[in-house]
Amino acid sequence: MLRRMPEKAIRPLIFFELVKSKICLMKRILVSGGAGFIGSHLCTRLVNEGHDVICLDNYYTGSKENIWHLIGRPNFELVRHDIVNPYWAEVDEIYNLACPASPIHYQHDPIQTTKTAVVGSLNMLGLAKRVNAKILQASTSEVYGDPAMHPQREEYWGNVNPVGIRSCYDEGKRCAETLFMDYHRRHGVRVKIIRIFNTYGPRMLAHDGRVVSNFVVQALKGQDLTIYGDGKQTRSFQYVDDLVEGMIRMMENTSDDFLGPINIGNPGEFTMLELAEKVIKLTGSKSRIIFEPLPHDDPRQRKPDISLAKKVLDWEPKVQLDEGLGHMIEYFRSIIDKI
Repeated sequence: MLRRMPEKAIRPLIFFELVKSKICLMKRILVSGGAGFIGSHLCTRLVNEGHDVICLDNYYTGSKENIWHLIGRPNFELVRHDIVNPYWAEVDEIYNLACPASPIHYQHDPIQTTKTAVVGSLNMLGLAKRVNAKILQASTSEVYGDPAMHPQREEYWGNVNPVGIRSCYDEGKRCAETLFMDYHRRHGVRVKIIRIFNTYGPRMLAHDGRVVSNFVVQALKGQDLTIYGDGKQTRSFQYVDDLVEGMIRMMENTSDDFLGPINIGNPGEFTMLELAEKVIKLTGSKSRIIFEPLPHDDPRQRKPDISLAKKVLDWEPKVQLDEGLGHMIEYFRSIIDKI
């Protein structure tokens, strides 16, 4: 006759199984560029989900202030490091975000930008190969250059000037995608590649030259909003929380046959003039709009085709522009005295 196990004996077993299950779900994750605008939001999400997160950053464009709220958490580790130099750690996943992304910063030291995109990717891929980690490359819509296809689909090879002032970033990211695919084909490294379109939100640098932060800061300070060109060039704007969700879904995609690249962006398309008018309205500013010459190689149109992301990742952006701008304006109001 089978005897029923006493309830007092069952409870510890149930607790042990729950703890064991939770430990199995926890991953050791490395985020390069983790103290940057996007990286800090990704680190926050991963830490809150219970993963053990190592944040690498050299603070060229990142800041300790971005991840200050995570310091002291038992599952968060901050390391000052430039991925142009090798790094070793036992991890399950790597998100490779390290690289200046705004024109002002990546053109300031274009050689270092290329080294970060290329040599940094080689170092992160080497680490992934050694420890058998899955690695995600944060590529960019800039690989499409000034596109002849609109909207841009992943199979489009782009229209990039290889010798222009933006080439350090554009071509650096294109080369990084090449390296990721070659490491997969040659060494079997599990790679995922996403192409990030214009992203905005709290923790953006106030003077990084990107249009959303420029307009919001100018409006809050009562300054003229500067539009380069005639204002008819278009962009699509993605709120940072939507991007983080897309990144995590791509990393968690279990198909070894689907590596990317895949567009992660908001297909809502706005002219620069429409964006400026929205910002003035939402801030209640009395700023005027002025026009300056268009920078060299600045794309005329940028809009993602996200059909692939919808199909493969069941992902699409949820935050509309007015809502996201509201969050960003609130953030910049809170720090406007420091800017």
